[in-house]
Amino acid sequence: MDPAAIAFAPEALGGGPVSVKWLGTAGFAITCEGQTLLLDPYVTRAPLWRLASGGLRPDEAARARYAPEACAIVLGHTHFDHALDAPGIARATGARVFGSRSAVALGRMNGLPAAQLVDVEEHTRSGPWETEVGPFALRFVPSAHSRLALGKVPFPGEISDCDEVPLGVRGYRCGAVFGVEIRAAGRRLFRVGSAELVDEQLSGTGEIDLALVCVAGWTSSARFPERVVRALRPGHVVLSHWDDFFRPIDAPVRALPAMRLPALVDRLHAASRDVRTGTLPLLGEVRV
Repeated sequence: MDPAAIAFAPEALGGGPVSVKWLGTAGFAITCEGQTLLLDPYVTRAPLWRLASGGLRPDEAARARYAPEACAIVLGHTHFDHALDAPGIARATGARVFGSRSAVALGRMNGLPAAQLVDVEEHTRSGPWETEVGPFALRFVPSAHSRLALGKVPFPGEISDCDEVPLGVRGYRCGAVFGVEIRAAGRRLFRVGSAELVDEQLSGTGEIDLALVCVAGWTSSARFPERVVRALRPGHVVLSHWDDFFRPIDAPVRALPAMRLPALVDRLHAASRDVRTGTLPLLGEVRV
């Protein structure tokens, strides 16, 4: 299946007050009332040869062009393809970074002040945690990473303050994982940042207008499509993290091999005839 064949048209979700732009990989920019919340923004998109050559450095030109503003940044976990660009964006925009202890450590290593770093892990020891930033109400839910690397989570463990920057790929360890519900202007969105869930943490979450679902590794998570539909009861699902993120952001988008998007779409629709599933063009957006 060509992902472009199931791309949502700009007004497909009703043309409401909340704009949702796909930044590629797992990244999204959510804009409401003139303020922007970034989810796992990764615009550097380092090529494979650079990943193998040592420390990873953000592409500041790409950051300035594609992530020029933010009131907050949410990191669902701290693998490089989710977290590399967050410290630079926060430094340039003054955005607060919400994430795990590893996200906080990464921010400190990159010189961010404590006032810009929010340890979500500390607040979710006994379950979901709610807070507000600008027009956005956020509800963080403990979650899990798909076991896509031969049955294991890739690069498990924590990023610690003793690490030196720039980190290599292995230095961007996963840390704790979170899903996040976003409420703005009467709309409800939910971000599934890796293709796995902790079902019991999602009690009462359903009736989501739009679910933003990372699909990399979804076949490693038992009954993942059915569990997403059961837990979130979404009206619409936007699929992400299916693209070849080793290509530049301004290059034509290509799907990574083995994503099995047709099977995923079929199972989502089989789980609910009401759910509408699609993709966004790279840097494309819809209004909810």
